[in-house]
Amino acid sequence: MNMIPDLIGYLAATLTTLSFLPQAILTLKTRDTDSLSLGMYSLFTSGVLLWLIYGIYLSNPAIIAANAVTFLLAALILGFKIRNSLRK
Repeated sequence: MNMIPDLIGYLAATLTTLSFLPQAILTLKTRDTDSLSLGMYSLFTSGVLLWLIYGIYLSNPAIIAANAVTFLLAALILGFKIRNSLRK
């Protein structure tokens, strides 16, 4: 069995999830969402959820793991963005 596609998938999943971490950590620490687009985060979070569902459908661990972590972080940030927008 050729493991190269799996390795590429796990590497891609790791890199894209890690690339999202700095923004997520900063937003969770500061709770500042003024510079974030509500539309972008709504679409992004929805897209990640669909990727997660797709990964579950395919039973693909790389897609599931990456999108589960990213969805959790994106949903938290989206929640802060919505809450902050409603407060203004």
